[in-house]
Order: sequence, then structure tokens, then C-alpha cells
Amino acid sequence: MMAQTVWIGIGFLGQALFSARFIIQWLASERSRQSVVPLAFWWFSLAGGATLLSYALWRGDPVFVLGQGLGLVVYLRNLVLIRRHRLAAAA
Repeated sequence: MMAQTVWIGIGFLGQALFSARFIIQWLASERSRQSVVPLAFWWFSLAGGATLLSYALWRGDPVFVLGQGLGLVVYLRNLVLIRRHRLAAAA
């Protein structure tokens, strides 16, 4: 029973992290007065996606696992592209 409660808490934490990325994106866009996707959006996507993936694995839900697993690839790729762009700009 205790393990189930902890995992449900992990699931809610993942969902909160994942949802927070939209608030971050919205606030950054409002501040810039144009659509902006800040770096924090991708980090919150990664953190929320990884947390939700662990929850989905615990639940044994293959649809949820596939969705979150594929999303992590996209989030990681965007972070790699951003890092490469920043390194090239600094050189």
C-alpha cells in the first residue's frame, strides 16, 4: 500500500512538472510579446516526461510508456540542438 501511494505521488509530480512547462512558455511569450520556447520548457519537458515514464513503467501501461518514451527523444534532441547552437555561436 505504501509503495502504491509513493508511485501515485511520483505520477502527480511528473504531471505537475510536465504541466509547468506550458506556464513557463506562456510567461516567456507574454514577456517577449511573441511566441517563445525557452530552454526551461525543454528541461521541464524532460523532467516531467522522465518522471511520468517511470510511473508508466510501474503501472505497466504500454501506451503511456511508448508516448512518454518517444517524447523524451524529442526533448533530448532539442536540448542537444540548443547546446550545439550555443557552442557554435560562442566559437
